Amino acid sequence: MVRLVAGVWIALAAAPLTSQAGLPRFCDQPAALTAAQQARLLRVSAVVKDVLERSGQSVALVSRTGLDLGRLGLRYSHSGFTLRHSANGPWSVRQLYYACDAGQPKVFDQGLSGFLFGTDNPDSGALSLVFLPPDAAPPLERTVLDTRQALALLGPTYSANAHAWSLRFQNCNQWTVELLAVAQGGLAEADRSAAQDWLRLQRYTPTVIDLGFAPLLWLSTLSPWVHTDDHPADDLQAARFQISMPASIEAFVRDQVPGATRVEVCHAGQRVVVHHGWTPVGDGCTPSDGDTVLALD
Repeated sequence: MVRLVAGVWIALAAAPLTSQAGLPRFCDQPAALTAAQQARLLRVSAVVKDVLERSGQSVALVSRTGLDLGRLGLRYSHSGFTLRHSANGPWSVRQLYYACDAGQPKVFDQGLSGFLFGTDNPDSGALSLVFLPPDAAPPLERTVLDTRQALALLGPTYSANAHAWSLRFQNCNQWTVELLAVAQGGLAEADRSAAQDWLRLQRYTPTVIDLGFAPLLWLSTLSPWVHTDDHPADDLQAARFQISMPASIEAFVRDQVPGATRVEVCHAGQRVVVHHGWTPVGDGCTPSDGDTVLALD
């Protein structure tokens, strides 16, 4: 079985210095899901597919929970695009993953259920969908489905905490926003440098991760998938990273594309909550007025 790494590595920001407990071990074999956990996530996947079908759209920016980033004020860690007309099956997710067995990043098409199975906590989690309006969605769909362009934006070297404006490394969310730039910017060719130039002109703002304590940067040497040599010296001195994260990508789409909409689907306990709008669903998957609440049987 090919083992894959999703998302961005920033868990060291919350790890205790006196222990390696809680440090991410990206290429360890994940714990097997129980039958009950698989059934739960398949039910959640069915709800998400229903939301996608009801949208009337053929493409959406999709993000899911993975690493627990709550202590950093972040809910989502990994993003990609879900496509109705994917050759891999309806609503499969096209994304960048680090393929552990191959030792390199790859563009990977994965069924929506498998995408949800990648979470660190199968008993509680969330997924976010951002839809572009009908006039803006077709260029995005064409670009994402174009395998040549998707691969042209694939950097050769993975770093889970890649600097958002660096060409030296790349993480999954960086690939996502650069592909979005090619589509939205109408760039003739998929080129990472041109995509980043366009994002700068449009005032894309990466997520700033404030580690709060410079010695935490030293822990990066414990992982071969984390690097600091692509980050500016001023950032390293201040113990911060500027990284592309789902939150910054969604905020960019909201600002740049009038009429873009958002839906969150979360699950906890025996419920699934479908929440519409740019305000976040309540912590712990707590429903608010207007949310749809479904029972997990």
